[in-house]
Parts: sequence; C-alpha cells; structure tokens
Amino acid sequence: MRAIDIRNKYLEFFEEHGHKIIPSAPLIPENDPSVLFTTAGMQPLVPYLLGQKHPKGTRLTDFQKCVRTNDIDEVGDNRHLTYFEMLGNWSLGDYFKEESIKMSFDFLTKCLGIPVEKLFVTCFAGDEDCSKDTVSENTWKEVGIPEDHIFFFGKEENWWIAGEEGPCGPDTEMFYDTGKSKCSEKCDPHCDCGKYVEIWNNVFMEFFKDKNGYTKLKQKNVDTGLGLERMTMLLQGKSTPFDTELFLPIMTKLENLQKIDSIESRRIVAEHLRSSIMIISDGGRPSNVDRGYVLRRLIRRMVRHMNKLQIDLDNLPNLIELNIDTLKEMYPELDKNREVIKQVILEEKNKFIKTLSNGEKEFIKQIDKLKEKNLDKISGDIVFKLYDTYGFPPEVTKDLADENNMKVDMQEFKKLFEEHQEKSRAGSEQKFKGGLAEQNEKTIAYHTATHLLNAALKQVIGKDSHQRGSNITVDRMRFDFNCDHKLTDEEKNKIEELVNKWIKEGIPVTKEEMKKEDAIASGAECMFIEKYPDIVTVYSIGNISKELCGGPHVNNTNELGRFKIKKEEASSSGVRRIKAVLINE
Repeated sequence: MRAIDIRNKYLEFFEEHGHKIIPSAPLIPENDPSVLFTTAGMQPLVPYLLGQKHPKGTRLTDFQKCVRTNDIDEVGDNRHLTYFEMLGNWSLGDYFKEESIKMSFDFLTKCLGIPVEKLFVTCFAGDEDCSKDTVSENTWKEVGIPEDHIFFFGKEENWWIAGEEGPCGPDTEMFYDTGKSKCSEKCDPHCDCGKYVEIWNNVFMEFFKDKNGYTKLKQKNVDTGLGLERMTMLLQGKSTPFDTELFLPIMTKLENLQKIDSIESRRIVAEHLRSSIMIISDGGRPSNVDRGYVLRRLIRRMVRHMNKLQIDLDNLPNLIELNIDTLKEMYPELDKNREVIKQVILEEKNKFIKTLSNGEKEFIKQIDKLKEKNLDKISGDIVFKLYDTYGFPPEVTKDLADENNMKVDMQEFKKLFEEHQEKSRAGSEQKFKGGLAEQNEKTIAYHTATHLLNAALKQVIGKDSHQRGSNITVDRMRFDFNCDHKLTDEEKNKIEELVNKWIKEGIPVTKEEMKKEDAIASGAECMFIEKYPDIVTVYSIGNISKELCGGPHVNNTNELGRFKIKKEEASSSGVRRIKAVLINE
C-alpha cells in the first residue's frame, strides 16, 4: 500500500466517523510564532484544545506536514527523518477514550489489515496526579487486544505535554511487532531493539499544568498522531523509510551516480533534499538565524555528502526535479513552486562552494601556525572553529590533515560538538515550550502588536509589504517582512508613531467567522491563503487591520502598552526584520 493510499484511507475513515477534514498547516507556523517549524499536528490547534470554538466543529482530521530539528545529525541511520507527515484526528470536547481507541483499532485492523496479534499497546500506570488508566486498558481488552499485549508505564513514557506547562494528559500508544526476537526477557514495547515500532499515539488531554500543578481543562480532548512514513514502511514490509516509494527513486539515482559507496550519505542526501524542498515550498529561505539557519544547514549537509559520494554537483538540478516529480502527487504545491525551489537550493549550493573555499584557506593558515611550532596535531578546538565559524565539515578537515601528514584530535572535537548539540537542543525545546505553553497576557499582547506593525509597514513602506514570519516571547516580538532596503530612521519613527497612535486610540479588536472567499473579498490579509479551511476566523482592529488568524488577541489596543522598535536588520535576501518591545507605562 502506497503512502498516499494510507493517507487517503485515514482521512476517509475519520470523515465517515463524523470528522471534518482540515488542510495541513504550513511548515512555517502562522499562529504559533515562537517555534521554528510546525512540529506536530496539534500545534496549530492549541487555541481550540484550550476551548476556543473551531469553525469546522468538534471532530477534525488531517495530514500535517512536520519538521523536527533536534536530530538532524542522526539522519543517515535507518530511521531518523527531519521532515515527516503526521496523520491525526481530534476530539474537541466530543468523544473521549473509549470511542477514540475503538476507532483506532478498527482503522488498524479493518482498513489497514494489521493482524491483532501484531499489535501491542501501552497505557498510563497512574500516580498522585492522575489515576491508573483502567478505561483504556478495559477498552483495549474489549476490542480484542490480549492482556499480555497491554503494558503500563509512568509519566516518562505515557504522558504527553509540550514543554513544562500547558494542556496535557495520559496517552495510550500502539506498537507494531516486527517479528524480531526479544533482545532479553525484559524486552517490552518501549525497548529500542527494533522488535516493537510505535505507530500511533492517542493523547487524552484533560489537564492543564502550570507552576502550581495540575488542574482540569474545561473540556476533555483527544489528540492523536500516526507517522505516515513509518506506517508505510511497516505495511510494505520494508526495513527503513528509504526503501519505500517516497525515497526509492532518488536513492536508486544516487546509487547510479555515486563513485564512492555510502548508504549513510545517500540517505542524508535524499532526506535533506526532501526536507529542503518542503520547507522552501512553504516559504522558508536560507539565512544565518533560526529556521533559515536550519534550512541552510540541511542544504549544505546535503552538498557535503554529494561530495563524499563523489557525485558531480551539476546533477543537483536533475535530483531536485526527480524529487519533486516523486512527491507532487502527495504535495501538488511542489509542482507549482518548482522553479523557486530549484533557484533557492542552487543559490545556496553556490554560496556553500565559496564557504568550502574560505574554510580551506583558514585551514591552511592554522596548520602553517602549527608547523612553525613543530606541532603535528590539530586540536579539536580548531576543528570545531572551522566547522562552527566557516561551516567547514570536520571530515574535510581530517582529509586535508591526512594530506598534510597531520593528526586530528577528533575526540576533543566530538566533545565540543556534543556540547554545542545540547545547547541547540535546549534552545529548540525552549522555543517549542514557548510557543505552546506560554500563551499568556504578554505573548497575546505581542501577537496583537504584530498585526498593528504589519498595518503600519503597509502605510510607511508600501501596500506590497507583507509578513514573512514572526517570533514572540514574553520579553519581545520579532517580525520579518519583505522590503528591498534598510529602513531609515525617519521610516522607523513613523512606524512607531503609527502603532502607538493606534494603541492610544483604544481600538476594539473584533473576531468573526466567514467563508474563505468572503474573507479574501473583504480584503483580509493572510499568509498561505490556500492552506486555510473553507470557514476562517478573521480578526479586525477597527479599519486599521484585517487578517485571517487563529488568535488569541487582546480585546482592545489600549491593553498593549508603548511600542518601541529596538532593532531593524536584514533577515535574508529581500527580507528585513524588526525587533520590538511593549513597555508598560
């Protein structure tokens, strides 16, 4: 069964069970600006999980494009992916554990034909905050899961929360038995030996956690996630996602082109090319910060491994075309954005070739200094500097060192690199937490302020100025917009004056739901209009601003405080960035 067939079966099944199909949100988050990318299906739905009414009702289903960046350096093994697709269904205060489990079981066994004996499940064991999940246990038994296929775990394994605070609850996870032998008597579904593969997670959100502990949500929600690539691999009897039709054409092409054989490098090129194509198609562009830096890193790591395979980089345009042709049935937008995707990747490739040249010059400087001191070993600190400052791959450093009869302290480099990774992971986790858990008065105020800033830019810069991204924390807001020049002091002052004028006027912020085509006709602005459902939410700030947005927002602009621009700078080619704060007076 192909991946697209699994996706279609999933959506059709839940539509038959009263769910409305909603479109995938873009990879560049719209209403959760504190995260780099959309990382889960529930992410765009947080306001509705917290009680806001969704225009499509209380039962929803979709496929969601996702990017997770924590494990980029693990890509190349048999399972890690940066880009993946998550199938999901939600109950917003509608059904709960029993109906959710029964639907999941029916889909797996009846629609996908998975034998009951292949399924293992886990449930929450219970603690002082929440009792043992006997409802899930009994429901699994009722549908036919044997008792010895049901396991219990604590919060570390069977409790879901984004970050440290926010909506949360126990979950039940479904696993597929691959048929491998147990690695030990203690082998269970959460063992990493490969016998059991997690395929679906149903989260039962009934709590909200803050610094004071757990309280009950005003509605009980169900949030589920099924990884499409993993399910495709298992149903096709493949060992890795790279053996499925999602990757096989490009994996075969790379094998034909390579002069040096490396399955790891082929997987890295195939995966990073697919991830880059998806991010660029949804509006991402390479830069030196945040999501732009992630995209730059993906493209450059791909180029490095093409070099490692000794594949001529002139083949890159054809590889891009092949990947788009492979995926366009699932993602028609790729065909539409074909030329932009090629242009962005090839421009970044050319920049990286220059980077490699600059890195090699710095390498020569460093070894000349070492030779003057009669030293024959390059420290890990130098290797890391070449990598971190110049983007120079450590394996290239090692190759050049060998050519110059120099040794390399790779152990020290690995230590420094792991420290760097931990900091990156911590930063990524903080961003994820900040986006989902800290929906408080301050971040809501900043969210509204981005609408006023967007409107002010249109008046000062021109009506063709549009939002290209944003990032919000409790301390400041950051706003990206298209602009072909650095803002003058006069322009920045005018923008500040306009925003503060509208704040002082105390303009009400209103919300209404309407058909998408009516919203467009009324002049409402948005990013990625084609990604919105048929019924949309429109926020208006008097006659100053009108945007499609999921919210939340303040009720009146006089709640915002004084708006102050702290910095204006380049973000990427043709895109400028404003950093600003709201000061309570």
